Amino acid sequence: MTELLAPAGNIEAFMAAISNGCDAIYLGMNRFGARAYAKNFDLETLKEAVKYAHLRHVKVYVTMNTIIFDEELQDAYKQIDDLYLIGIDGIIAQDLAIIEYIVQNYPLMEAHASTQMGIDDLDGVEFLESIGVKRAVLGRETPISRIKEIKKVSKMPIEIFVHGALCVSYSGNCLMSGLLGYRSGNRGRCVGSCRKPYELIDVTNNISYGTSYILSMKDLNTIEHINELKIADSLKIEGRMKEPEYVANIVRSYREALDNPQPDFKKIDKNLRKTFNRTFTKGYIFNEDKRNVINVLKPNHHGYEIGYIAKKNKNRYTINLIDTLNQNDQIRIASKEEVNYPVIKMYDKNMNLINSADKTCILEIKEPVLVGDKVFKTRDNKFNDELNKTYPKQFKRFPIALYIDGKVGTPLTLSVAFEDYFESITSDFILEQSQKSKTTYDSLFKQLNRLNDTPYIIDHLEVNVSEDVFIPSSKLNELRRNLIEKLNDQRLKPRQVEKKVLPHQKIAFNQHEPQLIVYCENSDHVKACQELGIKNYYYENVIRRNDTIFNDNLDDVLVCGYNGIKHYQGKNITSDFSLNVVNHKAVYKLHQLGVHKITLSHEINKQQIDNLVENYYAENDGYPNLEMIIYGHTHLLQTKYCPLRVNNLCGKCRENKYILKDDYSYFPILSSKDCITTLLNGKVLNLIDELDYIKHINFFRVQLTIETYDESKEILNNVLNKLNHKTTQKFFNNQTDTRGHFNKEAMSKIE
Repeated sequence: MTELLAPAGNIEAFMAAISNGCDAIYLGMNRFGARAYAKNFDLETLKEAVKYAHLRHVKVYVTMNTIIFDEELQDAYKQIDDLYLIGIDGIIAQDLAIIEYIVQNYPLMEAHASTQMGIDDLDGVEFLESIGVKRAVLGRETPISRIKEIKKVSKMPIEIFVHGALCVSYSGNCLMSGLLGYRSGNRGRCVGSCRKPYELIDVTNNISYGTSYILSMKDLNTIEHINELKIADSLKIEGRMKEPEYVANIVRSYREALDNPQPDFKKIDKNLRKTFNRTFTKGYIFNEDKRNVINVLKPNHHGYEIGYIAKKNKNRYTINLIDTLNQNDQIRIASKEEVNYPVIKMYDKNMNLINSADKTCILEIKEPVLVGDKVFKTRDNKFNDELNKTYPKQFKRFPIALYIDGKVGTPLTLSVAFEDYFESITSDFILEQSQKSKTTYDSLFKQLNRLNDTPYIIDHLEVNVSEDVFIPSSKLNELRRNLIEKLNDQRLKPRQVEKKVLPHQKIAFNQHEPQLIVYCENSDHVKACQELGIKNYYYENVIRRNDTIFNDNLDDVLVCGYNGIKHYQGKNITSDFSLNVVNHKAVYKLHQLGVHKITLSHEINKQQIDNLVENYYAENDGYPNLEMIIYGHTHLLQTKYCPLRVNNLCGKCRENKYILKDDYSYFPILSSKDCITTLLNGKVLNLIDELDYIKHINFFRVQLTIETYDESKEILNNVLNKLNHKTTQKFFNNQTDTRGHFNKEAMSKIE
């Protein structure tokens, strides 16, 4: 059966999801989750929530999908230990250190690969299988055709996003927030840089195409494709930052679509628009045109259309309605300056106060709006009240069989059978004969079936009690409560920790003088390298994160995704910065998997690099083989969407250069042959003057992207000179005598 997976940013949303029919819930703790600004859960709250969910056959997954630095590893491991003990079903992670810890220590708790890992093909899924992951959360760019191909071959459970907010960047792998706003999305603190307005400029011809929300994606909505989606093992709703009403609405809608052979999609679609949405797209999963995935209007709640402004009389506006408007609703008027208006008072044509209208009404609005402006409802007060009444309630009840036995002079025994569980309880009182009131089958059933605060309902009651006894209701109620509690305790039997100490195979690499390696975007960059005698460069051997067609003739590759590690197993592999490696455990795991050289993430600082290297050395008696980017326009994000296409400039990227610009900076646009777009940081990362302070890095990389041939040669010459100086300086440092002065003989050799 396909799992319906719901988000929960707080306990109210948690209850709303279960009450409306989810099969599983994902949520975050106060640390290590990719939604740091949600209310999230502490351990005690989560412990009780897990019990509540498990008694209703609802699984609970915890997100620990941020990158983890060395100084945080022990805290992260402790959190995993605690989560295992309270019965969490799975942990969603992107960091290999977290995945490895779960796989090695807790086989009863699944490791799920977060969408940030960028898994979107069979090679990626098979990579996850090889390291013990139990579920792949596919990237939101994965088309349904490829999902079907994966499912034909792999037994790995697949989870896909079906509804909610979308990241413009591939798999949410974005550096905009972290490098520009100093709040990292990979650390759970995304500020939503893509939701801000940008100006598109043709810098070749000095033409502006105006300012809009050109990177702000519409919300995903795939509900009309529900039958095709059932091929996946889990359907995931985005929304851990959303209110409980939103969770209730979306879960209820998808539950109805999943369970009903002929869903009323028109009604469901209208309901989906009654809670937060930025208008909808069917997404890349169903091959939406790239021009239709972006909403260039403000990325706030769009609502749904209910009418338009028909007349104006001073500040009184007549609205012709195509849907009902009620007092306490909220509307949005799409005028030159958008107006959000709470409907506190509304009038009929005679200016009499009314609380509802379905044809026409009059509102007093102070802000300037125009006749003809469309009106959208953004809060449906009655609908929200209806949603609030859906939780906390039992979405479904599980049938139990009860057996009650007793006769005069003996205690009363009450037993329950549920699934594979059987529990009994004996009363602390003795049954006595009664001449007046006698306990009947109907009265026993009525009393025992008072299970409203439980997930159970009596399916079978077998009574073997003397007819001449009377059982007080209070005693029977207490016995029933104690029996159900005993059954629940058995169902929620705590786990035991049995950690294994596994042998550690030490992996170490020789340290050598730092070597220069260059990333080339075009043939001019390659030419500059060749003219300077630089033999180490990446060009046609770069395997991008989203590549699914591979050149099997390559022996030396730079892989930007985990699928490349699987596909080029046995070859000379360098992993790119996009794998977000920031701790020594992840470095070790990649080396263990055959990755020869590892490029560190842009999100790691010098102190954290020192910690990584020190901890790696302590465990392996040697150093890792690391590469670090020291110069270049940083790749902020890569996207399947094209900001040129949405402005009808398709193909112009081959003729002109374009940038996006905000109030503080600019962002060059790189377009590849297959129409994948890369957004660069206009400000250059430049650590050339800091090389003397960066230790234990074997390779320094220069990332060439938009530089001309001449600029490239100048940059590379500067780095080569700096590296030569670094080498010379190290030679001097190693040639000192006991008095601390340079040895004259050594100095003469250098001269």
